[in-house]
Amino acid sequence: MRVLGKQGFDASNLPPVLVLGHRGTGAGEGENTLGGFTEALRGGADGVELDVRRTADGALAVHHDAVVAGLGPLAGLRVRDLPPHVPLLEAALDACASGVVNVEVKNGPHEPGFDPDELTAREVAALLAARPDRLAAGALIVSSFTPATLDAVVATAPEVPVGLLTVPAFDQQQALGLAVERGYAALHPHHEAVTEALARAVHAAGLLLNTWTVNEPERAVWLAACGVDAVITDRVADVTAAVDAGAPARGERR
Repeated sequence: MRVLGKQGFDASNLPPVLVLGHRGTGAGEGENTLGGFTEALRGGADGVELDVRRTADGALAVHHDAVVAGLGPLAGLRVRDLPPHVPLLEAALDACASGVVNVEVKNGPHEPGFDPDELTAREVAALLAARPDRLAAGALIVSSFTPATLDAVVATAPEVPVGLLTVPAFDQQQALGLAVERGYAALHPHHEAVTEALARAVHAAGLLLNTWTVNEPERAVWLAACGVDAVITDRVADVTAAVDAGAPARGERR
């Protein structure tokens, strides 16, 4: 995921499509755990996707849901209150040093702990900016469904690439226009929204096209042929094997 500036990218040294483990793998120690991330990378993933929220004492914790089961809202917990399986982002980045990390910032307006000042996004941006070697290698990207979150990342650290997440029902061309206008590096639509025409439009605009959550190997191969740059999946081994066997080279894709 070698991104140049906030928009263009250089795909010359990349495989046909990157495979990222969705929250790691979810197997073994579970999703969004250090063990799950390590397992995904050992299983052939090029990297992982993970979720980040802010704790009551300002730490960046890796957790998908706003509430930690049995403990309450994560935004109301301090680091010392977190269960052992919930790591901090810095530890997760260290555990995934050999791969790409897609950091999804969680800050929903209807969830406990909503932060209108986007402190989570700003602190994530600062943390990633402190790892310039990984940024230069195209190994870090931030994603969110919320443009305000991505804008906060860009304002804090313009060198950190960001991708706009979208659901199938959203107008993807409108999303692409917004991403170009605001200087984002990528569009991250759900795989059901991906078409050959969308892939051509995204790349013509100089952005990456990364899609989620692709659990059917045949679908991953089709997406690679369309020209997506990365697929996020719960089935790392199966999707990686299928892509390796059936995806065309980048120069042969539509």
